[in-house]
Amino acid sequence: MGPGLADNRSMRRRFLLGFAVVAAIAIGSVGLALVVHERERDNFEQVQQSEAKRSARQAEALAALSVGQLASAAAFYQAVDRLSEDKFDVMADSLLDTGALSATGFVVEVPASQRARFERERGYRIVERTGLGFRPAGSRSNHYPLVLAASTSGLEPPLGYDLGADGARSTHLLRARDKGGAAATSVMHLPIGGTGINVFHPVYRNGAPTASAAQGRGALVGFAVGAFHVADLAGAASAALDGDVDVQLVEGNRSVAGPSLDRDESATAQLRIADRTWLLVVHDPSRPGVGLPVLIAIVGISLAALLAALVLVWSRNERMQELKRQAGQDPLTGLKNRRRFEEDLRRELARSRREQTVGAVMMLDFDNFKQVNDTLGHPIGDRTIAEIAAVLNGRMRSTDVVARLGGDEFAIVLPRCDLDEAEEIAEAIALAIRLHTLPGEAAPPLTASIGIATFGPHSGGYDAVLSAADNAMYEAKRAGRDSVRVSAGATTRLVP
Repeated sequence: MGPGLADNRSMRRRFLLGFAVVAAIAIGSVGLALVVHERERDNFEQVQQSEAKRSARQAEALAALSVGQLASAAAFYQAVDRLSEDKFDVMADSLLDTGALSATGFVVEVPASQRARFERERGYRIVERTGLGFRPAGSRSNHYPLVLAASTSGLEPPLGYDLGADGARSTHLLRARDKGGAAATSVMHLPIGGTGINVFHPVYRNGAPTASAAQGRGALVGFAVGAFHVADLAGAASAALDGDVDVQLVEGNRSVAGPSLDRDESATAQLRIADRTWLLVVHDPSRPGVGLPVLIAIVGISLAALLAALVLVWSRNERMQELKRQAGQDPLTGLKNRRRFEEDLRRELARSRREQTVGAVMMLDFDNFKQVNDTLGHPIGDRTIAEIAAVLNGRMRSTDVVARLGGDEFAIVLPRCDLDEAEEIAEAIALAIRLHTLPGEAAPPLTASIGIATFGPHSGGYDAVLSAADNAMYEAKRAGRDSVRVSAGATTRLVP
């Protein structure tokens, strides 16, 4: 493989390596942008989820306090022999002043056989709700009228209202009776106005067994009832968050409070009141955008583009230098060719005249090299020329010029070198060539004829100096080969 081919491959490898670095920077910057974006999003979602849980826990804790107080009220109603309006008002005040209840009441169980007596003693009738308002209740096994009530708004619910005849509330009422604990309704319109949730807690006869559902039904006296406004619950949830965070309360697939929020962009947490669960949706508008990741990607891609442009320019310059070098280089030996030798020799002649220095030109030609090619073949001949070229190049100074003019002919320019030094160098070269061994027993001996011409401030031009060295070389061949001849002006002499 010639020097030019090796250099081309090396240059191609450097070019590909440069673009691999460019691609790595571009891909790395995009990857880093994606990682930063993903990490920011994950951190934000974790924070938003924590906000949702904290918000739900705060609203849930406030509701749980009121539900707990409602249980205490039920125990109080159970303990008194007869619940008077005064005693109820005392308990109602404590329920409404703390917690989140907007209204409370007491519902009594009235067997159908005692309805008339109840209405007479209480002074109002048991009514049931219909789509057209209130009407007298029909014959039923039992009735559950609201007999005492109070609210924070001052509005009074219709006393005597039969909750058992209200389809929206009756199932929850009876569920509380059978389970022996608080039961919450779905979100609905409240009798005292607004939208909210009713919570019922059963009240049993004091001391009566309630271990089973049947015992609970037999011991039931009535219910302590409380009402939560949905707006109050949503406000309690929002109180745990920053002012610009949106909150939505969802029941099933129905939004019951707050703006409609995108679940994919929001966090959710369960909110439990009594035995029922709602979904709290929290949306923080400060979700991180793509500004920083995009900036990272743009900077990385811009850097990659700049580096790619530099690689292209560098590659182009390197290619131009390589082409220039190849134009002045011998492809077999890597030495300078005839065109480059002429340029260098003309430059040295000009410097010699300018700086008043002397130098020498050496012409070298192998003796009978055709025998090498004919005996060993042209590949061995080419390899021999390349090996001798390496020997010549290794013996020269960095300022010397070594060139292959073609075939087995070489030329050497020795700047700032007098005749004696040039003769010593020529003799050393001749000896090195003479000692160079060729492969095979039938290999012919390898020798060279060398001619030397000097130049200085008053010497002729390029053609004259080169012709003098060439004439000296042919004089060496005519003198028997394997020798060195020196040309000094018009005279030559044999070096002993």
